[in-house]
Amino acid sequence: MNDAHLHLIFNHFPILGTLIGLAILFAGIIIKNNAIKNVSYILFIVAAITAFISMSTGEGAEELVEEMPTVGKQIIHEHEELAEKLAIVLYVLGTVSIFGLVANIKKHHKAKLLSFIIAVVAFIGVVLAKSVGTSGGEIRHTEIRENALQSTPVKNEDTD
Repeated sequence: MNDAHLHLIFNHFPILGTLIGLAILFAGIIIKNNAIKNVSYILFIVAAITAFISMSTGEGAEELVEEMPTVGKQIIHEHEELAEKLAIVLYVLGTVSIFGLVANIKKHHKAKLLSFIIAVVAFIGVVLAKSVGTSGGEIRHTEIRENALQSTPVKNEDTD
C-alpha cells in the first residue's frame, strides 16, 4: 500500500465527518441535547485526526501522480493549497471540540457559547471541504473539471 492509496482511504472522512458533524451539532443545539452535541464534537476530533493523516500522505500521493498525462502539477498545487487551509480549520475545530466536550461533561456555563463557536468553525470547514473535495476529484476525474470538454454523444442510427 502506497501513500496514494492511503491518501484515498483517509481523505474522505475530514470532508464527510465535518459535514455530518455539523448536521448533528445543529440537531443538538436545536433540541438542546448535550449528548448529541458531544457526538458531533467527537466527529470533529476524528475529522481533525484524519485530516492530519490525509495531509501526511498527500505529498507521497502527489509524487506518484503528478507526471500522469491528465494530471499536471498546477491542479495538484491548487488542491494542496486548499487542503492546507482546510487542515488548519479542522485542527482548530478539533481543538475547540475537545474544549466543548470537556465543557459539556463538566456542565460549564460557557458550554452553550462554545457550541455556537464550534458550529461557526465547522461551517467554515464545510465550505472549504467542498472546494478541497472538488479539487481533489478533478485530479483524476477530468470530466468534472470546469474546463472539461463537453462532447455530444454519437447517435447510432439503424438503417433497416
